[in-house]
Amino acid sequence: MQAQYDKIQHYLNMEEDITFKEFQQFYKEVVDELSTIHQGMDEETLWKALFVVENIISNADGRASDASNQEAKKYKKMSQRLQLYAKNFGVRLGQAGYKEEDINERFKVMFAEGESNQQST
Repeated sequence: MQAQYDKIQHYLNMEEDITFKEFQQFYKEVVDELSTIHQGMDEETLWKALFVVENIISNADGRASDASNQEAKKYKKMSQRLQLYAKNFGVRLGQAGYKEEDINERFKVMFAEGESNQQST
């Protein structure tokens, strides 16, 4: 999941949007990785997976409203499928004692991490 986390950080700090094809390829890469590891993730990997999934959902939802009809449907489907993972990861973090505020704070740190890494390159 580290490779996908690094890649989403890069995407989030780019000036321009990636193409639909690249977005779809990244989505498939994430789903393939999650289907392999989602049950056996340690807490750090779970945080990174939730961050990646939530950002893909957010971007897919935004793109669905701006995309052509055919692409809009595909973006919506990507978002819907990843929402199942996001809910599962949220429940698991809740069981580990984290609350919504903890998740929001952790995401702020993760966003800042990506911004500082982008500035240092």
